[in-house]
Amino acid sequence: MHVILVEPAFPVNQRDFVRTLKHAGAAVSAIGEWPHHALDGQLKEWLTWYEQVPTVCDLGSMVQATRRLQQRGWIDRLEATVEAHMLVAAETRERCGIPGTSVETTIRCRDKPIMKEFLRKAGIPCARSGAASTPAEVKDFIREVGYPIVLKPRDGAGAAGTYRISDDAEFERVMVDSGLADRPHDCAVEEFLSGHEGFYDTIVSRGKVVHEFISHYYPNVLHAMRTRWISPQIASSNRVDAEGYTELRRMGRRVIEALEIGTAATHMEWFITPKGLMFSEIGCRPPGVGAWDLHNAGNDIDLYQEWAHAICGLPPARRPSRRFAAGMIALRPDRDGTIVGYEGKDAMFRDLGDFIMGAHFPPPGSRTQPVEGGYKANAWVQVKHPDYDTLLEMMTRIGRGVQVRAR
Repeated sequence: MHVILVEPAFPVNQRDFVRTLKHAGAAVSAIGEWPHHALDGQLKEWLTWYEQVPTVCDLGSMVQATRRLQQRGWIDRLEATVEAHMLVAAETRERCGIPGTSVETTIRCRDKPIMKEFLRKAGIPCARSGAASTPAEVKDFIREVGYPIVLKPRDGAGAAGTYRISDDAEFERVMVDSGLADRPHDCAVEEFLSGHEGFYDTIVSRGKVVHEFISHYYPNVLHAMRTRWISPQIASSNRVDAEGYTELRRMGRRVIEALEIGTAATHMEWFITPKGLMFSEIGCRPPGVGAWDLHNAGNDIDLYQEWAHAICGLPPARRPSRRFAAGMIALRPDRDGTIVGYEGKDAMFRDLGDFIMGAHFPPPGSRTQPVEGGYKANAWVQVKHPDYDTLLEMMTRIGRGVQVRAR
């Protein structure tokens, strides 16, 4: 088995995909943007061959680099794990005759209007949605479904570039903030779903779910990314086998089957609404914000290893233990500027240190990052506990007790 990995050095966890492919017995080559001499020594040892390109998002460069590697030896798979790299990787596979997730499936997992239209036809409950490229088209959608709606990039990830529009005044403001007032560009428009939000992560091997994990957002992402005083939480449940999750697990499998996802990691967002369980969106890739770290810590497992085993056609190395629920809480500065210190941090480590498995506190003097930068933009803490409800109580205690001061 010889696997090409797209961009092995950035972000930093990319090297774990190389590490585990190598440990699974694969020969691993890579295409990346860094010069070979800038890679760390261990990464160089793991790689069989390496090709540098100006950008891994350029199809022509990727095809040329892949063909150079094919001239050196047989390539079984080409894999990407970053959302921005998924489509060019699929197109490169197609042009170079390498098996893997198809272009059609990749587009359905990236283009939100296409995704939802396709899955609605497959019987998956989704919010009403469509495509728009001008303010007039957004207004037409509002006339059809009413306020509130959500405007987002067609191929975005997370809450980046996402806006909620609740009335005419917000419509006018968002048209300016999103750039639609200045120039037409493709966007997705969706009915706003009111309810509780979470995500369903899997590793799929030959079309079958071999690992699954269920997580919750407190509060929902869009609200969390727009509200400074909130210390938002993500919690990975250790109750995945509970009866209350049966419908969610069934829906996740239906989505994966409908999209014809063969062997890959997936990350699916969902809502529980007054109308029932609703699909939100899916990525054919691992989740962001360190969600795999939470799953790993709670389940005595290495999901990078499990992903590598799936890619190499091997059975799972381990089964999730479900011993712990694990969570992360983001701690926001009280204002934009420069961090001057922390209140309550020492007490947190003293009282909850046995349950803390990771933390990041930028040193005083560091510039703050915008709230909309995400869950790990500033300070954060990861914790685990055998009881899910106690985990949530601990994170709430941290959010109330630890303050990030800036000036």
